[in-house]
Amino acid sequence: MRTRLINRYPKLLVGLGAALLLVVAVPLARTQLASGEDAEVDKAEPLAVELLTLEPVSSYEVSRRYTGEIAALRSSDLGFQQGGELVDVLVQEGDRVTTGQSLAQLDTQKLQAQRLRIEAQRTEAQARLLELERGARQEDIAAAQAEVRDLENQLQLQDTQRSRREFLYAEGAISQEQLDEFSFGAEALEARLDRAKSQLNELLNGTRPEQVAAQRAVVQQLEASLADLDVDIRKSTLKAPFDGIISSQAVDEGAVVASGQAVLRLVEAVPEARIGMPVEAASVLESETRVSLEMGGDRYEATVNAVLPEVDPQTRTQVVLFQLPAAALPSINPGQTVRVALTETIPTAGYWLPLEALTQDVRGLWSVYGVDLQASDTGGPGHYVVRSHSVEVLHEESAGDVAQSGPRVLVQGTLQPGDRVVSNGVHRLVPGQRVQPL
Repeated sequence: MRTRLINRYPKLLVGLGAALLLVVAVPLARTQLASGEDAEVDKAEPLAVELLTLEPVSSYEVSRRYTGEIAALRSSDLGFQQGGELVDVLVQEGDRVTTGQSLAQLDTQKLQAQRLRIEAQRTEAQARLLELERGARQEDIAAAQAEVRDLENQLQLQDTQRSRREFLYAEGAISQEQLDEFSFGAEALEARLDRAKSQLNELLNGTRPEQVAAQRAVVQQLEASLADLDVDIRKSTLKAPFDGIISSQAVDEGAVVASGQAVLRLVEAVPEARIGMPVEAASVLESETRVSLEMGGDRYEATVNAVLPEVDPQTRTQVVLFQLPAAALPSINPGQTVRVALTETIPTAGYWLPLEALTQDVRGLWSVYGVDLQASDTGGPGHYVVRSHSVEVLHEESAGDVAQSGPRVLVQGTLQPGDRVVSNGVHRLVPGQRVQPL
């Protein structure tokens, strides 16, 4: 039976034998090739590499920049309280002014004329008040006393003459009518004497307090009118309510302005920086905290003035107010862009490595090469062998963020404190390769 198969299928048997030989020879060849490569690797000189020792960190700092603008603390559209003709504008746009400085002037001729008239009335009222306070003069009192004596003498003479007239009437020398006329004349003298005595008593007693008080009130009314006019005259001169810069001029000389109409716009010369920040960043800032602000390439040390309590519903940020130093005020203007850089500490454990120490791993991961000291099989000195460690990149910093020679990364992974890893040139290495630390 075997002979028939061999005789019948000689070519088939030859093919099966060749295939069996190939199956046995290929693994053997691979084994011999690998052994040869390992032998070459073992015989190759170790590659010199730079190593660094890992030191763990518990946190890292992130610098974030926020942008805002320079805003004036106060700005005001200045105008007059009363209307009138604008006769003079004493400043120009862009001028720096101080508190109380005159800025513009209204026509005050009518007000000045009214003041002169009221001053004359006050002078008259004051003279009358002085007269009432001093009372009657001695000359007036003496004249009144003389008039009383004269009337008393006339009345005494009249009484004597009336007695004679009554005797003549009894004798029938005169009529009843003549006697009555004479009697009525005596009564008129008595009335005049009573009035003269009353006037004399009034002069002797002085002016009544009610009259003095009434006249004093007249003087006070006139003085109040003068004070009101003085206020109107002062208000006719527009003055700066605070130190600032004239931003714009709305009206020119010769125009008749209404009460409250804007003539000049004044912006305070002491601006502040207003920067919107996330609530988390703004919450760590306290009053009087010093920060560095950047404006137009220049840096200034500023102080946190306040953190506004409201959160912007659109940007979800809080506005932080920064007080600028006096040295920066002449070189900045409201509306200018300003930036602040804040450093935030994030608690995370890891290790700092140079960016050059990372190499691409499978599935988009990263790895670093550590070195292990292995003992020699021949009993000689040991050698260092490269071993791969998978890591996760937590944070990256460029060379400009910190004082270092190049970018670095914060990683976590299968690393331990004190491990030694290759710091650069990892593209030349493969796991298991012998290296020599520099």
